[in-house]
Amino acid sequence: MRLTQINLAGFKSFVDPTRIPVPGQLVGVVGPNGCGKSNVIDAVRWVLGETSARHLRGETMQDVLFNGSGERKPVNRASVELIFDNSLGKAAGQWSKYAEISIKRVLQRDGDSSYYINNIHVRRRDVADIFLGTGLGSRAYAIIEQGMISRVIEAKPEELRVFLEEAAGVSKYRERRRETELRLKDTRENLLRVDDIRQELDKQIEHLQTQAEVARRYHALHGELQTTQSLLWLTRKQEAAASRNRYAREIERLGIELEAETAKLREAEKRLEEMRSQHYRASDEMHAAQGALYEANAEVARLEQQIAHVRDSRNRIEHQLATVRSQLEHNESQLAAAHGSLGEWRSEKSRAEEQVAGRAALVAQEGEKLPVAEETYRATNTRRDELQRSLAGAEQALQVEQTKLAHAERLLEQLAQRGERLLEEQASLQGPDAAAMDSLRQEMQALEQALHEQRATLAQKERLVPQLEEDLRGKNDALDAATQCLTGIEARIHALQQLQDRLARGAQMEAWLAARELDRAPRLWQGITIEAGWEDALEAVLRERLNGIALDSIEQCAAWLGDAPPGKMTVVGAGDADVAAAHDAVTGCEPLVRHVTCRDSRLRAVLAEWLHDVFVVVDAAAGMSLRERLPLGALLVTREGHAFTRHSVSFHAPDSELHGVLSRQREIEQLQETIGRDQAQQVELKAAAAAAEREIEQRKAESGALRQAIDATQLRHHSLQIEALRLSEQAQRLTQRGEQVSAELEEIAGQTATETGHKEAAAANLERLTREAGEFRAQLDLATDLYRRAEAVLELQRAALQEAQREHQEASFRLRTSESKISEIESSINVLSENISSLGEALTALQSELAGYDEKPWQEQLQQALSRRSERTQALAHARDGLEGMESQLKEVEQERLACEQKLDPLRGRIGEIRLKEQEARLVEDQFTQQLAQAGAREEELRALLEKGTRSGALQGEINRLTEEIKGLGAVNLAALEELQTAQERKNYLDAQSRDLSEAMTTLEDAIRRIDRETRERLQQTFDEVNGHFGQMFPALFGGGVARLVLSGEEILDSGVQVIAQPPGKKNTTIHLLSGGEKALTALALVFSIFQLNPAPFCLLDEVDAPLDDHNTERFCDLVRKMSEQSQFLFISHNKITMEIAHQLLGITMQEPGVSRVVAVDIEEAMKLTEEAVA
Repeated sequence: MRLTQINLAGFKSFVDPTRIPVPGQLVGVVGPNGCGKSNVIDAVRWVLGETSARHLRGETMQDVLFNGSGERKPVNRASVELIFDNSLGKAAGQWSKYAEISIKRVLQRDGDSSYYINNIHVRRRDVADIFLGTGLGSRAYAIIEQGMISRVIEAKPEELRVFLEEAAGVSKYRERRRETELRLKDTRENLLRVDDIRQELDKQIEHLQTQAEVARRYHALHGELQTTQSLLWLTRKQEAAASRNRYAREIERLGIELEAETAKLREAEKRLEEMRSQHYRASDEMHAAQGALYEANAEVARLEQQIAHVRDSRNRIEHQLATVRSQLEHNESQLAAAHGSLGEWRSEKSRAEEQVAGRAALVAQEGEKLPVAEETYRATNTRRDELQRSLAGAEQALQVEQTKLAHAERLLEQLAQRGERLLEEQASLQGPDAAAMDSLRQEMQALEQALHEQRATLAQKERLVPQLEEDLRGKNDALDAATQCLTGIEARIHALQQLQDRLARGAQMEAWLAARELDRAPRLWQGITIEAGWEDALEAVLRERLNGIALDSIEQCAAWLGDAPPGKMTVVGAGDADVAAAHDAVTGCEPLVRHVTCRDSRLRAVLAEWLHDVFVVVDAAAGMSLRERLPLGALLVTREGHAFTRHSVSFHAPDSELHGVLSRQREIEQLQETIGRDQAQQVELKAAAAAAEREIEQRKAESGALRQAIDATQLRHHSLQIEALRLSEQAQRLTQRGEQVSAELEEIAGQTATETGHKEAAAANLERLTREAGEFRAQLDLATDLYRRAEAVLELQRAALQEAQREHQEASFRLRTSESKISEIESSINVLSENISSLGEALTALQSELAGYDEKPWQEQLQQALSRRSERTQALAHARDGLEGMESQLKEVEQERLACEQKLDPLRGRIGEIRLKEQEARLVEDQFTQQLAQAGAREEELRALLEKGTRSGALQGEINRLTEEIKGLGAVNLAALEELQTAQERKNYLDAQSRDLSEAMTTLEDAIRRIDRETRERLQQTFDEVNGHFGQMFPALFGGGVARLVLSGEEILDSGVQVIAQPPGKKNTTIHLLSGGEKALTALALVFSIFQLNPAPFCLLDEVDAPLDDHNTERFCDLVRKMSEQSQFLFISHNKITMEIAHQLLGITMQEPGVSRVVAVDIEEAMKLTEEAVA
């Protein structure tokens, strides 16, 4: 690619849109100091992606925006565009197909920065990708700014390697390797995370397999329990259906009796209906009379309204007649005035026609004089422009000489300042202090001893951390076991509590209790405690009474006698009986009540009553032997609940939901005590684990602090080593620098003599050009005076013509106004005539309409309507009297019907009671039907399973057995099966993902090795070629000497590059001993050596020849001229020798303070001036 043009707008001092053409291979940029030449280099660096404000000679990126001047405001937008010729298609990537490529960057003051390629919005990276490996870029070697030559040659070895990589074209490989390493790092981290998850998942699957086996057993028992529960519900549903059918037959019998009594009531109602019909007819007659009266009133109101309408219409027409008469008189007066105004405007029209003719002649006369004045003005203006161009040429030549003189003076001043600095430096050259060196060595020894002690302490502390972590793992395992045990106990309590809460909680009973605020009342079994082993005995004696409700007073039940509960229920009241005294006279057996403890004092009396004469025996054999000694009403009971009286034996078996309520309650209380102890133990274990974690963290923090101290000590020791090395090298450099300063002082004396001659020649030329500019300025003043006089005459002639034209336009306007007014008045006369005619017709029509409105006929109709209204009022009063008599008779018959109906109430009450019972049975049946439906049970299948004669008690016993077996399973994780399947699926997925990540790591590592191999080969080849070119280029520029590049390490990929350069006759060991000019030539040799290997499309040089003398400048120019055959050069220079090699020169000026502009420079004139200065 070849740079053809640079466009700037708002960038630094280039505030106006500026076009800088770059037509040839060697383009020079010249201009005085501070005019903005280096801003062109900054613009190219900025558009190529530079993001550091320091490298753009600013503090922030906003500094590239024009910040205003004394006469201009700041701008909010800066843009720079580079246009390249890509006709050979050498651009990288997709842009190779474009013959011309435009790269543009735009920055807004709000910080928004945008990049464009061929007006397509792209990323900064896309711009960088085009120039990867070409030597171009924001930090590449093809852009050499002021001071960069010294920075290149004095750069660190790692920084020099960047230039070598750019020349080798491996910067894109570096970018690819960095991206690959990032992906490899992410892959390793993902693989570690996946492996951790897999290990944790293996432990989880092993634990879930045990829980899943328990869950399968639970599901099997639970299914059997649901089937048995459904059979129980079906049995109770059939019992309820039988009760419902019995009540239905009773209701049918009572219904027949009710129908007989109802027939008698119907007879009485029939007579009542006849009386009501007569009453309705009388009411209709009264309503008809009332309606006739309403019609009469409406007729009277209508006639009164019509009379009012007639009066309003007459008033309206009379008002319209007055309005029409007034409008008729007004139009007649306007018509007379219009005839008078028409004559006046016709006279005004005649006067205006005469003025138009006179002003037209005057305009023609003044128009003939204007061309003569314009010709005189053009001639004087042409002469003034010619003199201005001559003066500008003289001033431009004068400015060139001023530039030369200023350049010579600046060089002389720089040489004088440089000589003074060298003299001061020569006087100040002193070696390092020996005492400081001894102090430095002592401090280094002390630091080495401290470092040894700190490392020993760190090793001792780190040995304790694994022991503490092992102790923490043991405590965490104990805490997990305690937590798991606590969770099982809580689940067991929850299951037992749910069984307790479901006791005798039918929907109807719950609603009945809630209506009386008894749903939260304590049950009997909640207020007592039975000794272990005697639960079945107490349940066998009390049965359903265990679920009784405890109240403060039994008298509360009196309010329920009319509304009994919908099921069996026992209510217990408070009492003061002495339980122990109730059994003083009992024979040798121990009373059951002594094994019972009452937590609720209200229950003592009722327990004394229910357990009176109830004794306990060890077993059934003892009961059989002792029953004959029992008094009447006494009872013996065993631990199993078998009961013995004198004449009977009852064997106990679980047959209700209350079975086990006391044992469950005792287990709940015991578990609650256990959970309290376990929770306390869990808190202690958590505290111990937290303390262990804090101790570990403290140990780690101490180790971390100690490591930081070791790092700080190592850093200090390393700093001291560097300082010692620096002082040693400083002594060597000072010796070499003294010799170098002496040589530079001799060189400065020779350059000062040469520049003094240049200064005298420029001063003589400046004096001559100043005289010529004065002569041109005097001629320009005379021509300017003639031009201003001609301009004044032209303005006067134009003003006279404009005045004549204005008067002609005013006369024409008055003529058009008169004609318009005459037309308007004639049109107005016609309109007024038509209005007068139409108003006369309207006046006649209104007078006819007024005669049609007469009030007298309507008054006669009103009097007739008033007579009819009086007659209908009397008829309405007569109808109301008849209706009142009929209502009195109707009330008497209604009282007879009510007396007959009251006789049916007792019979209906009986039917209602039986219907309620039948409804209760139906509700019970529906309840169990609903429970079966909710359980999803099929009654046909259940009937097949139900054996003939099966009782609900046996089914309840089987339910209790299954419930106990389910309880024996302990805490069950019902979601274990699904969790196990999910965990196994996730395990399979993670295994596959781990394999994929391992394969991806292998692929990425192979890619990195391949990139390193290719990069190493290309970089080594490039290094060898550049080193060869450098060894040839250096003697060419210096006229002898040797130079080479040396790697600072074994591995070329991360080694730095050092420059070894020895000019002719010198055996310096480091390039820092070279003079400024020698360093500049060395850097140029290195840069141009890289160019020979990988020529960049173009190269920017910013005053790189400043430190060179004329002889070295000529060598530099010869080299640049030769290199321009392959690369395009755009250079900034104040040196006349460098200017001579340019094919084109571009001038940068700042005539307006703070604003840079591009001006054309005549190369032949510049060469002529240069030759004169040399002569």
